[in-house]
Amino acid sequence: MNLYTNKKRWKWALAIVALLIVGASLWYTNHLVKSIAEQEINQVRMWAAAMEQHAIMMKSTEDFFSKVSEQEKKRVDLLAHAYRQVLDFSSNENTGIYLEIIKSNISIPLIITDDAGNIIFSNNLPDDQKDKKLFDADLREAYSKFAPIKINPGFGQVQWLYYNESLIYTELKAVLEDMIDHFLEEITLNAVGAPVIITNADATKILSYGNLDSVMMRNADYVNRQLEVMREENDPLEIDFMNTGQAKIYYRTTDLVEQMKYFPIIQFIVVGLYLLIAYLLFSWARRSEQNQVWAGMAKETAHQLGTPISSLMGWVELLKMQEVPFAGTEEMEKDIDRLQVVTDRFSKIGSVPTLEPTDIIPVIKDTMDYLQHRFSKKFEFDIQLPTESLVLPLVPSLFRWVLENLTKNAVDAMGDHGKITLELTEGADEVLIDLSDTGKGISKSQIKQVFNPGYTSKKRGWGLGLSLAKRIIEEYHKGKIFVKSSVVGQGTTFRIVLRK
Repeated sequence: MNLYTNKKRWKWALAIVALLIVGASLWYTNHLVKSIAEQEINQVRMWAAAMEQHAIMMKSTEDFFSKVSEQEKKRVDLLAHAYRQVLDFSSNENTGIYLEIIKSNISIPLIITDDAGNIIFSNNLPDDQKDKKLFDADLREAYSKFAPIKINPGFGQVQWLYYNESLIYTELKAVLEDMIDHFLEEITLNAVGAPVIITNADATKILSYGNLDSVMMRNADYVNRQLEVMREENDPLEIDFMNTGQAKIYYRTTDLVEQMKYFPIIQFIVVGLYLLIAYLLFSWARRSEQNQVWAGMAKETAHQLGTPISSLMGWVELLKMQEVPFAGTEEMEKDIDRLQVVTDRFSKIGSVPTLEPTDIIPVIKDTMDYLQHRFSKKFEFDIQLPTESLVLPLVPSLFRWVLENLTKNAVDAMGDHGKITLELTEGADEVLIDLSDTGKGISKSQIKQVFNPGYTSKKRGWGLGLSLAKRIIEEYHKGKIFVKSSVVGQGTTFRIVLRK
């Protein structure tokens, strides 16, 4: 009866079903994440296409303004030439046509000052300049684009004529600059959540940005990393501005899409941790229940054995009182003592044992001698023990039980003949006990299972002997027991490690 094999099959079946459920859930979640990500990427691409069309419209507006600018510059140059001709008293040229040009000026601002900077005459000035009487530093800066015209009206006086771009041109220029600023703002505000960075042609200056941390954007390394990611995802949009030159729009998918890429992985980890915790809790509960059942069965068995053992002891005493003693009385007494030892072992299962300083050498020797006389003479016993005493903290009755279980398993593994070797080696802090047999051995795939409750290689067996041995050594004596080596067809060696 191999309970462990059946339990292992059920575990594998349940694990496969759980993996299928988790896998299906992860696949569906990943499918949803990809669908949402694709939709968002499509929205970003549609936004990029709209911005590109908008940029083309802006470029057309700029081209038109450039042509207007050229025409305005020609008008300003023509007006300046007309003033030069009219004010050139040495010229014999007919100035009528130039006077007509000057009279037709209704948009080009001009100021005539004396040599001291006092304003003598002005025309077409903006509202904030009309009331000024002195050509101060602000006016000088505003009218610095064109060189002033020197006027010599005679009588040793010198006057200066200052002029600027036309008011119409200035207004158009302001409108275009507002359009450019609005376009940059529109790019960053309507970026459908996508991070956007607008730079100059060589990406050395940030013109604007959107959907990015304003504090982190002050960090040059952060900006460079963002630009590198954006370059890898999408080619930048190139836009020409009349005032700012060529600009580039870098963009990438939103942070939400980036986060959703890792959602299936996080979900897998969370589900895995949940299943692991649940498995550990159920395993702990199952082991606790098993321990309680074993302890209860052991104590009940010890209690049930008490009455027949007492009766047998009485019958042995009656046999001793006969005139002709029974030949088997002595052996019967040994078996009764043996039953008492077994009863004592069962009574100690489930309770906290008391470790007592015990010489382990006679405990091992007596146990192995007793077992050797109970098995066939075809089984050879080789017991290698030191001659000096070796005191360890032990529960002798339970430790003998471990040796008996290992020896009986070795005999079962060898069949009808073989050799059992027990060797004790003393170290600085621990004692090593190796028990070897020449049996059929254990395969590598089963070595880790031999101590599990229910594992057995026999057709008739409960698979509890090695499990009890492991509990006695590791839980009661705080030692170790494991398969040191095993070769199929050659034999197995179990090792017990006890602290001094």
